[in-house]
Amino acid sequence: MTNNKSILEALLFVSTEPLVPAQVKELLDGVTELEVSVMIEELASDYDERGSGIQIAKVAGGYQMMTRLECSPWLRKLKTVTVSNKLSQAALETLAIIAYKQPIIKAELDQIRGVGSDGVLKTLLDRRLIKIFGRKEMPGRPLLYGTATEFLRYFGLRDIAELPTLRDMEDIAGATETPHPSIEEIREMGES
Repeated sequence: MTNNKSILEALLFVSTEPLVPAQVKELLDGVTELEVSVMIEELASDYDERGSGIQIAKVAGGYQMMTRLECSPWLRKLKTVTVSNKLSQAALETLAIIAYKQPIIKAELDQIRGVGSDGVLKTLLDRRLIKIFGRKEMPGRPLLYGTATEFLRYFGLRDIAELPTLRDMEDIAGATETPHPSIEEIREMGES
């Protein structure tokens, strides 16, 4: 069974924003803010004692897991090393929807996919496969996403017009048995 300290460590690891003890208290059952603060300090101490390349730092009123400054020379080297170019199924699905529906806002994307797309969008933005095109003129002015030049390079396309048409995709989908919605169903979900 996972204990609260392990859960806290996992939350800090996946969070893209600093976590405050009050937030963590809401996620963990029967734990006070003081207990959360103590656990965070214990985790930070554990990383410090073993000389880990990762630390837990107080940032913007919360806590965030980050790499140590002393490791920066090696992190810069990593950027020059070729890393895997493979995309996850979720990333490919999200990228396909963006490519065919661009510009698109996150809410429309989430509606089509049926799940949240925060993490996948961040990954695609980090890899420069998509970019922000501006804001949609509607309440809240949500960000508009579309494909970037790196998308074309990644898939070996001269321009977005070289993508298979929706009709081509329907023909391909019709040739294979799949539990996924058809292109027409995806288009209808995006329009509603």
